[in-house]
Amino acid sequence: ICIIAVNVYLLTVPSEILGKIIDLLYNLEENKQTIINTVALLLGVCVGILIVRVSWKMIDAKIAREIVKSLRDTLFKKMLKTDIYKLQSIKNGEIMSYFVSDIKEVKKFISNVLTVIVRFVLNFTVVFWAMCRSTNLQLAVITMIPILISVITIFCMIKTLEKNYKESRKSFTSLSEYVQESTDSIRTTKAYAGEKKQYKEFYEKNEHLKNVNFQVIKNESLLNIIVNLGMGIGAGLSILFGGRLVLSGEITTGDFVAFNGYILLLHAPIMWIPWAIKHIKKVQVSYKRLDKMFKLEEEKISTGEISNKEELNGNIEIKNLTFNYPGCLEKVLEDINISINPGKSLGIIGVIGSGKTTLMNLLLKLYKVPDGTISIDGKDINDIETDVIRNNICYITQDNFLFSATLKENINLFRDIYDEEDIEKSTKSSMIYEEIEQMEDGIDTVIGEKGIDLSGGQKQRVVLSRAFLSNSNIVIFDDNFSALDNKTEEHVLNNIKDLTKDKTCIIVSNRISDIKHCDEIVVLEQG
Repeated sequence: ICIIAVNVYLLTVPSEILGKIIDLLYNLEENKQTIINTVALLLGVCVGILIVRVSWKMIDAKIAREIVKSLRDTLFKKMLKTDIYKLQSIKNGEIMSYFVSDIKEVKKFISNVLTVIVRFVLNFTVVFWAMCRSTNLQLAVITMIPILISVITIFCMIKTLEKNYKESRKSFTSLSEYVQESTDSIRTTKAYAGEKKQYKEFYEKNEHLKNVNFQVIKNESLLNIIVNLGMGIGAGLSILFGGRLVLSGEITTGDFVAFNGYILLLHAPIMWIPWAIKHIKKVQVSYKRLDKMFKLEEEKISTGEISNKEELNGNIEIKNLTFNYPGCLEKVLEDINISINPGKSLGIIGVIGSGKTTLMNLLLKLYKVPDGTISIDGKDINDIETDVIRNNICYITQDNFLFSATLKENINLFRDIYDEEDIEKSTKSSMIYEEIEQMEDGIDTVIGEKGIDLSGGQKQRVVLSRAFLSNSNIVIFDDNFSALDNKTEEHVLNNIKDLTKDKTCIIVSNRISDIKHCDEIVVLEQG
């Protein structure tokens, strides 16, 4: 603020110096040396303005970058810590708009809008003071009246602008979500020849966004017209009234030139008002959206009672477990009683929606577990740190998610604690080793987003390699064999049996063939 204040003050000095030079020109011979000295002073002031402005811009940019980086870090950390049930209620496109457009608006506000507000206040204060000090108070007041009226009119239009900006942001988010969803489902769209319908819906959403943005531009243009009109009337009054004061000898020609220079200094700050209002309203909308994200409930990762390095043996006991999702009255699981010990395998089978995955999610504390219903090694699961639970359970999820990274990184999940021999052994156990060897870069082959370069069976086997690499005493397979042919499935299941002979193994599936070798089988029906 101090640097901006110095910059604003220095900007008024050239007008004052120029006015003095004009008055000195009436007696050029006598004032020649004074004029030269004054011009040199003017050049010095211009250099000073340059130095001050560059310094302020560098500081401003650094502060904005640091704040935006911190905000992105905090938002990403919040996303990782947020309760999964709450996070699943937000679409991917909306989350991406938080990281891109909303944080972009915050950056603009920090680096530009705040500066503009400070400069606007300082410009008005310093320029009006300079007008009154060096020229004529009456002239300053008359000139400022239409300018102030235009400013007041602008503030009266704030509500309309806010409504426009909210609608614009809502339409942009809707379009982003649709594009994200369309990209993810492009194969299905092409398979069912749904391109025309997809394009039609995209066209309608894009058309709506265009119309909303056009309304925003129309109101912004109206603001600019009001500003220019106020400035134009003010400048006209300055010329008319100021010219009369010059003719009457109340002010000098130099004072009149300096006064008009001050008016020009006001033009830029007033032109900033519509721009500043636009971004203030946009950042209000963005702030509310980000605040909603930051207020989401977080998981309780650590209770502080047990070290996250503790090893669990794998004795799992479920007693009278009944569960329903937050906000839902319908029970997903009802009166579940299961006991499983290390060295034993449990198969869980049931139709889609019977509660199989929900039960596995509760074992990993992805949802809040009712007290006294699940215990591991004789301890209530709620008394064990979440980190301990998840570090001791190898959960192979049914979505077979793969990162856009190398096969090696997808198998070791970016952890460098495994050597090449361990990774090779795990790929052999999951029956994917030979296919990886045939790839040009082998285990260092980079696969596309979500493993788009691999077949369904290859994806499943790459994901299954994680289980063979893990040292966890509890291993869970959640419907991970659906894309495997019968021969490959049989080999993989035999390898899993060898892997888990001293571990607790749970296999979830919709097919009898996947669980027929398990020691015990549980059938889930409607929870």
